[in-house]
Amino acid sequence: MNARRLLIGGLVQGVGFREWMVTRARALGLDGWVRNLPDGSVEALICGPEAAIEEMLRACRRGPAAASVERILEEWAEAPENRGFFRR
Repeated sequence: MNARRLLIGGLVQGVGFREWMVTRARALGLDGWVRNLPDGSVEALICGPEAAIEEMLRACRRGPAAASVERILEEWAEAPENRGFFRR
């Protein structure tokens, strides 16, 4: 399985981004987690088949309706220890 760590910046806190991401990731069968960071960005770890990861990245570039994604920094990561996708 492939895993990526994402740092998502812009207007991404207070707009339902984490719950939206949990719903999308679970629908795509991805494992991992998402959380808010003190600087106003969102951090996520996504793990699964490459096609599902690419679909999640495309979705994250748009985000939920109230969000305004300005940037996504992406790096390879270790797979999470637990199965499923969770909000931290």
